[in-house]
Amino acid sequence: MITPVLITLFERDLNKLTEEISLYPDDSSLWVVKEGIKNSGGNLCLHLTGSLQHFIGAVLGDSGYIRNREAEFNLKNIGKHKLLNEIENAKVAVKDALEQTSKKELEKNYPLPINGETVTTEYLLLHMLSHLNYHTGQITYHRRLLGFPQEQEQKQ
Repeated sequence: MITPVLITLFERDLNKLTEEISLYPDDSSLWVVKEGIKNSGGNLCLHLTGSLQHFIGAVLGDSGYIRNREAEFNLKNIGKHKLLNEIENAKVAVKDALEQTSKKELEKNYPLPINGETVTTEYLLLHMLSHLNYHTGQITYHRRLLGFPQEQEQKQ
């Protein structure tokens, strides 16, 4: 069944998000936006954790999470520890929901339209994994463009 594989991949990629957020040198650097950059690393992190907790945790897992998408892009100056906590919350929500999802449920239509289309739950889960990786890559580039390289890169 695909759900154990998805759990492994989401956990791996959420761990990468944790690593990226942890590499920012301080809380304020997470919220810097320079010309040509639309979203801060902090806002992208809030967006990822909010969307995962909503689409997977709340819709599939009935977690009770209430999403505020507007806040994901408008909140500022939240501490790194809070963002890391939200990543952990997303990990738990994804794992709990996927552990409850049967093969038959994966083949059914996802309860909400995605980009105006009806898709299967399996499609939605793959879409969310792709979405996580896309924005984690943006966070990586945001951090590097602002001059905050990884520790290994600083030593070279």
